[in-house]
Amino acid sequence: MITTVNQMMARAKKRGIQKIAVVCAHDDDVLLSLKKAVQEEIVKPILIGKKKKIEEIISENSLELGAEIIDCDDDVKSAEIAVKLVSEGKAQMLMKGLLATSTLLKATLNKEWGLRASGLLSHIALFKPQHFERFIIITDAAINITPDLMQKKVMIENAVKAAHKLDIETPKVALLAAVESVNPSMQATIDAAVLSKMNERGQIKNCIIDGPLAMDNAVSVAAAKHKGITSPVAGMADILVAPNIDVGNAIYKTLAFLSECEYAGVVVGARAPIVLTSRADSPNSKFNSIVFASALAVK
Repeated sequence: MITTVNQMMARAKKRGIQKIAVVCAHDDDVLLSLKKAVQEEIVKPILIGKKKKIEEIISENSLELGAEIIDCDDDVKSAEIAVKLVSEGKAQMLMKGLLATSTLLKATLNKEWGLRASGLLSHIALFKPQHFERFIIITDAAINITPDLMQKKVMIENAVKAAHKLDIETPKVALLAAVESVNPSMQATIDAAVLSKMNERGQIKNCIIDGPLAMDNAVSVAAAKHKGITSPVAGMADILVAPNIDVGNAIYKTLAFLSECEYAGVVVGARAPIVLTSRADSPNSKFNSIVFASALAVK
């Protein structure tokens, strides 16, 4: 099982250097994260954005990126150029720079030249909390606002595929809610119960699902034991499925800004991995996200 960023980086390097198309790359933190990824021989960037600003940042920070720069001062056009590069096989990954997530996703889902695959796009965040010996995957903090039952099923399947890339053979999936029992007034608990039964009957494969589980019972063995919850998932979850984007985003940003831990964010379900973090995230988290996306791309 991969449990550190260094191990994940070793996995990414197996694929060799990949080209990454960066949308609206005129951002200090984005370019600083790429510096380390280039030094580690993980990616070769193609930078789309305000060329003058990009060159200023590169010069001021003495960055040696060896990158091609495509001048474009329009967010929508920059996203189109980058997505087309990936769609045409001229780049293997996409990365969000200084633009709105919705603008990037609109280009990604373009029916003519986008990266749409057969399933649902979903965001997965990878965290290594302090005192944890493993990574935890959280979905969805950035894309699916109020996923219904079948969308949650695909979100789980996307996250499970990512967990397999980290050598987690049978990921334990916790479906989060405010309570541990099914309450007809709380849709999250009903969905959790149904998805757990679907897993039990083989409709969702290659993982173990349980829910509803509150956050404490999902990640703390002691909390689960104290509440008398007996489950192969409780306290040992590898994947946390949030009931909606508000919960997912709150967990993501709480861990990112109120704790000291390694983390990364990637969109999966498209024909290529998409590095997608908050614009306020650190260069290190953006670097981790590049590494994560590269590891996911390894066959």
